[in-house]
Amino acid sequence: MIIIQYVILSYFLKFKIFHPSIEGVQTGEIRSGAMTTVQVILPIILSIGMCVGLKINTKLNKNKLTLQQVRQNQLDTEIKYLKYQVQPHFLFNTLNNIYALIDSSPVKAKASIHSMSKMMRYVLHDASTSKVPLVKEIEFLERYIDLMQLRISSNLTLEKNFPVINQPIQIAPLLLISFIENAFKHGIDAVQHSFIKIELTIDNHRLKYSVTNSSFPEREKVTDSGIGLENLKKRLELLYPNNFELITKEINRQYFATLTLNFKE
Repeated sequence: MIIIQYVILSYFLKFKIFHPSIEGVQTGEIRSGAMTTVQVILPIILSIGMCVGLKINTKLNKNKLTLQQVRQNQLDTEIKYLKYQVQPHFLFNTLNNIYALIDSSPVKAKASIHSMSKMMRYVLHDASTSKVPLVKEIEFLERYIDLMQLRISSNLTLEKNFPVINQPIQIAPLLLISFIENAFKHGIDAVQHSFIKIELTIDNHRLKYSVTNSSFPEREKVTDSGIGLENLKKRLELLYPNNFELITKEINRQYFATLTLNFKE
C-alpha cells in the first residue's frame, strides 16, 4: 500500500495543478522529488502503522484470552474427571463393606445403608462444588470410619484425632478420604493385629493430615492398590500447585501417608 501511494504521488506531483501560475508567472511550486513524496506520505505511513499495530495488539489480546479460557476449561474438565473417579471408587468400597454385613448382621447392614445415604448426599451435592467447608469434609470422614468399623474384627486398633474447627476453612472436596480408604483396604488383616492412626491439625493457613497403618506386603501382591492415591496426587497438582507436600512411604511393615497443604487463597 505504501509503495502504491509513493508511485501515485510521484506521478501526480508533476502535474501543473501543483505548480500554480498567473499569466505565465509561477506563483508557487510543489517539488516533485523523492524527498517531497516521502514527506507527503510519511503521515500516511505512520497512520497505517498505528492502525496495523492496534489491530495486531487487539488480535493478540483476543487470542491470549481465548487460550486462557481453553486452558481453564481443560483444567476444569480434568479436575471434574478426577473427582468423579473418586466417587465410584468410594462407592465400591462402601458397598463391599455393607455386602459383608447382610448375612452376619442384617441390623448393622440397614444402619450402614442409612449412613451411606448421608455420605452419598455429601458426595453428590456438597462435593459437586469447587470448595467445601473443612467441617463437612471431617464429618464425611467420621461417617466413613464408623461405617468401616462395623465389620472390622477386634484385632484392629484405631486412633483418630480431628480438631474442632472454629474458622471458615474451605478446601477442595474429597481430598482426605483416599488415605483412610487405603488404610482400611490394605492395612487390616483378619488374623494379625492391625492398627490405623489418623491425625489432622491446623496451623494458621496450613493443614497437616497423616494416616499411619499396619502394612501386609504379602497381600499387596494379590490386591489392586486402586486409583486413590494417584488420583489424589493429580488433583493436588491441579488445584494446589506449589502449595502442597504429599509423602507416602513404607517402613518396617508400617505405611505412612502425610499431606501438608497450604489452603489459603
